[in-house]
Order: sequence, then structure tokens, then C-alpha cells
Amino acid sequence: HEVMDHAPDGDRVPLGPASPNMNVYVVDENLQPVPLGAPGLIVFAGVCVGRGYVNDPERTAQAYLTDPHRPGERLYLGGDYGRWLPGGKLDFLGRKDSQVKISGFRIEIGEIENTLLRVPGVRDGAVVVAERADQSKQLVAFYSARQPLDVDVLRDRLGESLPFYMVPAAFHWQESLPLTANSKIDKKSLTKLAGELETVEQAYDAPQTPTEERLAAAWAKVLKVPADQIGRADHFFDRGGNSLSAVKLAVTLKRTVSLKDITRYPVLADLAEFVDGRSERRSGLLQQLSASDGADAGALVCFPYAGGNAVNYQPMASALRDSGLGVYAVELPGHDLAAEREPFAPMAQVVEQVVDEITRRGLTKVLLWGHSSGTAPAVETARVLQERGVAVQRVFLAAQLLGSATDRRAALAALDGRSNADIAAGLSADSGYTELGELDAQRAEHVGAAYRHDYGTALQYFAEVLDNPPAVKLTAPVTAVLADDDPSTAEFPRRYREWELLAEHVELHEIGAGGHYFLRTRPTEAAQAVLAAAELLTSS
Repeated sequence: HEVMDHAPDGDRVPLGPASPNMNVYVVDENLQPVPLGAPGLIVFAGVCVGRGYVNDPERTAQAYLTDPHRPGERLYLGGDYGRWLPGGKLDFLGRKDSQVKISGFRIEIGEIENTLLRVPGVRDGAVVVAERADQSKQLVAFYSARQPLDVDVLRDRLGESLPFYMVPAAFHWQESLPLTANSKIDKKSLTKLAGELETVEQAYDAPQTPTEERLAAAWAKVLKVPADQIGRADHFFDRGGNSLSAVKLAVTLKRTVSLKDITRYPVLADLAEFVDGRSERRSGLLQQLSASDGADAGALVCFPYAGGNAVNYQPMASALRDSGLGVYAVELPGHDLAAEREPFAPMAQVVEQVVDEITRRGLTKVLLWGHSSGTAPAVETARVLQERGVAVQRVFLAAQLLGSATDRRAALAALDGRSNADIAAGLSADSGYTELGELDAQRAEHVGAAYRHDYGTALQYFAEVLDNPPAVKLTAPVTAVLADDDPSTAEFPRRYREWELLAEHVELHEIGAGGHYFLRTRPTEAAQAVLAAAELLTSS
């Protein structure tokens, strides 16, 4: 660690910059440097690199390699994960051998265990990866305490500081945890025990109709869960579903349903009613992800990032489920991979339809959220609503800075030089598109085309706004929601006020270690930005 004269600003202590005469890289599995802020393997090169492990040629061959970036030099691959912070300091994320990948997310087991140990009453804890009968994986936590703790309390405490995919599926109390001969927690024994224990803690309500049974079988196949654990009251996304698995479900059901239908009817019994024709197919762009407490409770309307869809907001909507707010997300035309192909729509058309739906639904106390490229339609929707006398309470502009017209047009030119396949290949490494690699080439290219349309539209919109700033600014307060490790919004403490070109009041809400797609990695923290604003509205 570097020598510091004060405590770090965040809750993590960075390793600091590289020492003199040493080169430090953060690379992928092919030893290619990863983007600023992206996690990767920490590699050391220079005079500090030794000759190898004594009397262990096999380990030496794995860890001491030729430096592909400096001919004639060697590097050391120690097995540590980290990332470069915007200030040029190295942040340690854990050991490679303590990381696992579940549902497309890379998970640091030690981070979960440290969070578990901070729960009051927990004396000792361990987290293991258990394999279900269908060979899918899940996290299982074991802890020792004076007496068993409330599982909901444990789940909520971990959910406050961990992304949803790092919260264990089950928690098991033990008077004491088993130890190895070296007095370390015996994780092999715990892994075996986890496989023997029942991990489904909720009451099972079996499917009742032939359609419910058919849907349950499809859910089980797509979610890799035993069919006898799928109940009629189960929520598709609460059981681990995401945009890719929703597409797979639609394909499995031979397109009886679309991605929009699964988003609108995520509970198995409700989806069965829709398939049987007892529920109507609702048209429109707004997909309701969680219901409000009443007409006066307020509504959050969300625009997805480039190439994304309404499902991307499901984790944040789940975190807001008890807030009283109604949460809606926009399903952009042409983005539903499970539906019949339709053309992408111009932003002006999308905005007009969203404004019309907000008005027809009678939504009040409207809040708007745009993520990354979704900030463009969010800003324009706020402008049109204001022009028509519809009050907007607040606009959240996430993972985006306004920048300059020159930079916007340069990015647009670079985008024009890439094929849809190239775009899709690049996106598959991003945390916002972790499942993209599992799609067939045709659907992956369609995501690339959707990304091109959305990103290009946002670039063009903001370039024009920067060239010709609006005469009337937004009167609704704007909150810039930005992650401290997002390389695309570096220097945001100084630059977030760029949004004052378009709005009278701009505030900052900072999210720690969420990356660019913190909707997925830190949905609870993203929800806190909304809750904080809702509290301000209530108090005023």
C-alpha cells in the first residue's frame, strides 16, 4: 500500500500507484489491458520479477510469462484481481481462486463473507457455491451465532451493501462451523452439507392448470431450477430471470409470449391467464415493473441504456417495491428479441408516445430516469412535459456527462465505422450485457444494431443541444447519478455541473464501485438516489 496522510474517501483502501522501476498492468485472460475501471488480473513486470518458484517448474510456467508488451522482458501473474481507478491508483478486488462466476456475474466470495461478519450477532461465517441437481450454481451462506437469526434480516443487511446477485440464496445457522486440521473453516464439508440441505424456504404453491404446468416446465428449463420448485405465485425475475432468460423463455414457448408479455406478467399464474386469453395484451411502451400505493404515490419512468430494454430496470424496481412508487420502464420499439421484428423508432416518436401514455394513465408526481444513452429521451421527455404543463418532480441522469459537441460527433464517426457484429462482440465483455455471448449470432447482431441506433441517436441529440442550447431550461431539479469507478464519467465531481446548460438545478448522487451499469451491479444503491429524492418531495 502507498503511504497516505489521511483516511481514503471511500470504504476501500487502494493499493496506490506503481512503484518506480515496475510496470503494473490490469489485463484480461489473454493478457490484453482492460479499460480504465474494468476488473482484471493484476500483472507485474520489470526488475521486481523473480526467476520463478524453487523446485516447482509447473507453477513457474503458469505464473512467470513473457511480457507481450515489452520484448525481452518477463512478467509475473500472481492471481490477484484489481482495477485502475481514475486517479491512477490500483484497487485490489480479491484473489482469482476466491472468485466464481454465476449467471454471468463475477463474484468475490470474500466480499460476501466480510459483509456477513459485520451483521450484529454473527460470530463466524462462510459462503460456498452449491450445485443444484440440474448442475446450476447458487450461493449458500453458513454462520455461527448464539441463536438462529431472522433470514429476512440477514438478506436485507447483505442487500444494503452488496448487489442482488451476491446475496446468498440460503442462510444456514450452525452452533459452530467445521474446521480443518489447520483450524481454518472447512469449506469442503460446508459445500457437501449445502448440497444436502433444502434451500427453498418459501411455501410451495403447485401449478394448477395445464398452461401453468407447461409454463412451469419452461421456466425450470430456462432458469435451471427443478420443475417441482416452480410455484404458480413465483415471480420470473425474483427467481433469477433476466433479459436473456426471458428471450429464451419466449423461444422455448414458440413465441406464445414476447419479452413485453413476460415483463408485464412476471408471475407464473398471471402469465398463464394471459396465455389462456383471460388477460388482454396491453399495447404501449410503458411496462409497469412495480405497482404504486395509490394515485398520489408518484411514478418513476425509466429509459434504458443503448441496446437495453425494460427488464434492465427490474432489479432497481425490486429494490423500490416497498417505497410506494410505481415503477415503469420504456420498452423501445424494435428491441424485443422475442417478438416479431419491428423497426427502430425515432426518438421524437418515442418521446411523444411516452408523454401520451403518462397523460392517459393519469400519472402524477412523475420522476424520470435515463441511464447512459437513455438520458437523451429522458431530457427530451422532461422538456415536452414541461412545455405541456405536466409537472415533473425530478430527472435522474445516470452514467452520463454532457461533454462537448466535438467529442459527441467524433464518437458518432467512430460508431459509423463499426459493424453490428463488432459492436455486439465488444458489448459481450461489458457488465451490462453479460448474457450476450449466449445468444445466437443473429440475435447478438440485432442487439448491436439496437445499440448503434440508441447510442447514435443520443450522440446526435446532445451534439445539437450543445450547439444550440435551449432558451428555456428544465425547471425540474436534475440529479446526476454517477459511479466513482465508471471510466466513461471520469472527473465527474468537477464535470457533473455540465448539465446546468439544460437545467436550472443540478445535484450529484455518487455511487461507490458500481461501474457504468450500476443498474445491474448496484440496484439498491441506485434505488437510494430515488428514495432520497422522494423523501425531499414528501418533506416539502
